[in-house]
Amino acid sequence: MTVVSVPAPTIPPRRLAPGEIRTPVDADKRVLLAAPRGYCAGVDRAVIAVERALEHYGAPIYVRKEIVHNRHVVETLSERGAVFVADTDEVPEGARVVFSAHGVSPAVHAEAAERSLSTIDATCPLVTKVHKEAIRFARDGFRILLVGHAGHEEVEGTMGEAPDHITLVQNPEEARTIEVPGAEKLVWISQTTLSVDETMETVEILRERFPQLQNPPSDDICYATQNRQVAVKKIGPEADLVIVVGSANSSNSVRLVEVALEHGAKTAHRVDFAREIDEKWFHDVATVGVTSGASVPENLVQDVLQLLADYGFDTVEEVVTAEEDLIFSLPKELRKLG
Repeated sequence: MTVVSVPAPTIPPRRLAPGEIRTPVDADKRVLLAAPRGYCAGVDRAVIAVERALEHYGAPIYVRKEIVHNRHVVETLSERGAVFVADTDEVPEGARVVFSAHGVSPAVHAEAAERSLSTIDATCPLVTKVHKEAIRFARDGFRILLVGHAGHEEVEGTMGEAPDHITLVQNPEEARTIEVPGAEKLVWISQTTLSVDETMETVEILRERFPQLQNPPSDDICYATQNRQVAVKKIGPEADLVIVVGSANSSNSVRLVEVALEHGAKTAHRVDFAREIDEKWFHDVATVGVTSGASVPENLVQDVLQLLADYGFDTVEEVVTAEEDLIFSLPKELRKLG
């Protein structure tokens, strides 16, 4: 596994003019645009849930944590009257609160009930599936190994479903040393937004150490996460530079940078906005790969493509590796509004 540092981008102090960029000799500039990219069905559902709540009930609508991990989305919804809070105790008693796409633990639901909060649960159905797996495995007497990142909201919510039965395993290194005493019945589940390759590397190490380890009934990693990683793997070997649009706290966006580098991209950077792109990255570059994380609206990608066109990268080839047509219905609390 390649260990990759993904630093936060900064706005360049001085913009370079197109004529100041070194261009490879006899090379045609082009963009390889990944498809699928951007919003997944769970993110789309969660964002629409906040928008509908604002339309129907009016501001303020409180949202526990970020509805999805994207700066632009959070800032835009804040301007419309959404109030983002760290926890339910910051919501006035009796007010209305939306739970984010990443899910919450039973304890959070209980806290909301104690404060008489009207809740709208925008948890992604694929995350809910993992929660239900954890509940079922715990009920059946399994010790559960959860592959995921400490502190991530999705992991906190999943662990909260069966805290006495779940052990967190963050990476292959931890898989080599973790101890699970008395685990005759052992199963693994995972955070939905991880790197597919690193997750399976972790699981293989666990399986070598614990031959009794069982698989979940289906893959927990989100279809959208997998599809975006597959597209980047296709682009990586041909790219001198890969630009991933996505926020620093978006696990799947950060993974895309890592996947690009692991699969042949010469360089890769993550940005929230086109203005964070440093034109120095374009020196000696003929092919730029572009993609976006699963919580990124398409207009942010189009801004990046426009900047690239300004610097001569105006030939765009879409690299399609999958078609996505999944749509999730809105949370039940909003469906009843009609």
